[in-house]
Amino acid sequence: MAKRDYYEVLGVSKNASDDEIKKAYRKLAVKYHPDKNPGDKEAEAKFKEINEAHDVLSDKQKRARYDQFGHAGVGGASGGAYGGFSGNPFGGGFNYNGQTFNFDFGGGGFDDILGSLFGFGAAGSRRPRKGADYQTSVTLTFEEAIFGTTKKVTLDGEDLKVKIPAGIDDGMSIRLRGKGGPAPDGGSEPGDLYVKIRVKPHKSLTREGAIILSEEKIDMVDAALGCEIDVETVDGKITMKVPAGTQSGTPFKLSGHGVPFRSDGDRGPHIVTVIVETPKNLSKKQKELLEEFKKNKKRGFWG
Repeated sequence: MAKRDYYEVLGVSKNASDDEIKKAYRKLAVKYHPDKNPGDKEAEAKFKEINEAHDVLSDKQKRARYDQFGHAGVGGASGGAYGGFSGNPFGGGFNYNGQTFNFDFGGGGFDDILGSLFGFGAAGSRRPRKGADYQTSVTLTFEEAIFGTTKKVTLDGEDLKVKIPAGIDDGMSIRLRGKGGPAPDGGSEPGDLYVKIRVKPHKSLTREGAIILSEEKIDMVDAALGCEIDVETVDGKITMKVPAGTQSGTPFKLSGHGVPFRSDGDRGPHIVTVIVETPKNLSKKQKELLEEFKKNKKRGFWG
């Protein structure tokens, strides 16, 4: 199902002020908050949608990208599960291509938290005893997290290969069932292994969901006349055309060069923000040329 327009979600116009967006969000958040609507799945979904819309429209840069590129500019495809991941957004785990992924709760995972609350966990007797859960971590490069890889982890002297899916992000965990501690006496199954993912930062690229962000600096003459620049992406250098008259802060979208957001390989965009640099040390001749240019322009340099 396609995502609704964020302005429509909050019930504001596209030229709404920051204050109008804030007031609309607060009103709707109070109305659909889960505490006021216990067990209401529709209200829960609306509350999540409202928060997602506010997160984008309350941030100037995200809002500018959304206004220009729509949902693709602020996190990938419309609708569906991000990256092929699925599950309860308020829960602790979700599935991806047969492997289970979990957010880090500092322990054995969301299932164990539920077990301790409702009496059917490790301390209860409603399910068979199982072995202890183990935890380890792997560190990925920025590119490995984007494209996926296989990593080797060592536990008690035995090597285990862990498949890392494309699009995984820093802070996620992979749950490998039955790869933890051995089953205790009378137990029926070994514990699980949780592999915490750490991603090294890139020197020039950052990530926001399914999009990759970067900045490219050009001088004011190239901005005025137009030029072509080489942009570093995870797929290598790509030549991008900058049209004449480009203003500083203008974003450009390189479709299909971002993060995979579905199991079929579709990828988000890479958004390049162009920063126009003003020269600080002009020669006498350069100053004279600019002064002459200024005199001949009725509306100033960028007329």
